[in-house]
Amino acid sequence: MEPYELSLAEAAGAIAAGGLSPTELTGSVLARIDAVEPSLNAYVEVLADAARRDAAAAEREIAAGRRRGPLHGVPMALKDLIDVAGLPTTASSRVREHHVAERDSTVAARLAEAGAVLLGKTHTHEFAYGLTTPQTRNARAADRVAGGSSGGSAVAVAAGTATFALGTDTGGSIRVPAALNGVVGLKPTYGLVPVDGVVPLSWSLDHVGPLTRTVGDAGLVLAALTGREAPAPGGVAGVRVGVPRNHYFERVTPEVAKAVRAATARLADLGARLVDVEIPMADHIQGTQWGLMVPEASSVHEETLRTSPELYTPDVRLLLEAGEHVLAGDYLRAQRARALMRQEWARLFAEVDVVAAPAVPMVAARADQPAVAWPDGTIEPVSDAYVRLSAPANITGAPALSLPVGVDGAGLPIGMQLIGRPFGEATVLDVGRAVEEAYASLARPAPLAA
Repeated sequence: MEPYELSLAEAAGAIAAGGLSPTELTGSVLARIDAVEPSLNAYVEVLADAARRDAAAAEREIAAGRRRGPLHGVPMALKDLIDVAGLPTTASSRVREHHVAERDSTVAARLAEAGAVLLGKTHTHEFAYGLTTPQTRNARAADRVAGGSSGGSAVAVAAGTATFALGTDTGGSIRVPAALNGVVGLKPTYGLVPVDGVVPLSWSLDHVGPLTRTVGDAGLVLAALTGREAPAPGGVAGVRVGVPRNHYFERVTPEVAKAVRAATARLADLGARLVDVEIPMADHIQGTQWGLMVPEASSVHEETLRTSPELYTPDVRLLLEAGEHVLAGDYLRAQRARALMRQEWARLFAEVDVVAAPAVPMVAARADQPAVAWPDGTIEPVSDAYVRLSAPANITGAPALSLPVGVDGAGLPIGMQLIGRPFGEATVLDVGRAVEEAYASLARPAPLAA
C-alpha cells in the first residue's frame, strides 16, 4: 500500500511509530495529485510548495517530541468556501475571482493548530448551490457526477489526493458526494462546528464537517474541529435502530434499497434492536428545505446579483433570482414547519437512537443526465433526487453520517445514512463503525486510478 492510500488513523499511527514521516506522506499524496488531478479536477489550487514546507516543519516538531496529535503532519484539503488567511476563497465562482481571505476561518485555524498540512482548496458547485459539482469528475467513473456541493473534497479523498478533507452541508452537500464516491462523510449537529469564515449559502442550514476514508477518521477530525476528545468507541448491543416505513425507501433504486437493508440487518446480527418508524411530516420535507434555503441564499447574494449577475453560472443565477420572489409569509411558514419538524423528530428519537436509511436514492448519475425517471412515472431532477433523503438532517440540525455499504452492478458506490439525535455524534459514529467492520472489504475501497 502506498502512503497516499492510508487512512488518517493509519497514517497517524505510522508517523507516531516512526515508520512514516510527514514529508514522505505529503510527497506521496502530491505525486498522486500530479498523476490523477488533470483528469479529476478536484482542486481549485494545489499549494505544493507550502505543503512541503509545512510537512517538514511538522516533521521537525514531532522529532523534537512536540507531536500535537493524530492530525499532525497529515495532508488535507479544504473546500473552497473556507477562508485561509492570504489565500483566495473563490467558491468556484467568477464572482469571487479576486477575493483573498484576510484571516483564517475557525475550522482552518483549528486544523492548523492540530498540525494538519494544507494541500490546497477543492472545487464546489458554485457557492455550494447545487449537488453535482459539474467541473469535477467522479473518482470511480469519469462519466458520472462527483456529487455536490463538496464534490472536490469527496473526490480528493476517494482518489487518494488528500488523506482527509472538509466540506460543507446545507442540503446534503457532504453526504451526497461521500456516497457517490465511496467515502465517509459526516454532517455534525447544527452549531457544533463553527462556520465563521465560511462562505454562507443558507445561514440556518449550513454545516461544516469532514470527508474521510473511515468512520474512525471522521471522529478524529471532528475532535480537532470542536476542541473535544474523540469519543471512545462503543458497541451497538442494545442500540435502537430506526428503520423507516416511509420516505427513505420510496423512489429508491432496488440495488440501493437492498444494500442498505442488508447493512441494517447486519446491525441486528451485532445486537442492535431494529424498530420500524414513521418519518414525520415527510410530505413537507422538500418544501421546507427549499422554503428556507432559497430566500436565505438570495439574501446573501442580493447586492452582487444586482451589480454583476452575468458572473454567475446559469443554474445558480436562476435559483438566486427565484429566491427573490419568495414571499415573507412563505418563508415564515417554512420556519414554522421546521419548528414542528424538529419537535416531531425529537419524539422519534425518544423511540430510537439512530435512523438507518439510504444516503442517496441512486448511485452517481451520468454527467449529462438532467433527471431520473422512476417506475411510478415520476420524473425527478437529479439534484432534487439527491437532496430528498439528506434534507431532514439539515432541517432538524441532527448529525448524519454517510458511509459505503456496497456497489451496484457497474461497481458504483452505494451509501448508507445514519441519523442521530442532536449532539449524538458518539452513537452515530459507533453504529457507523459497526457497519464498517461488517463490510471491511467495501468500507474503504482503495483509490482507483483515474
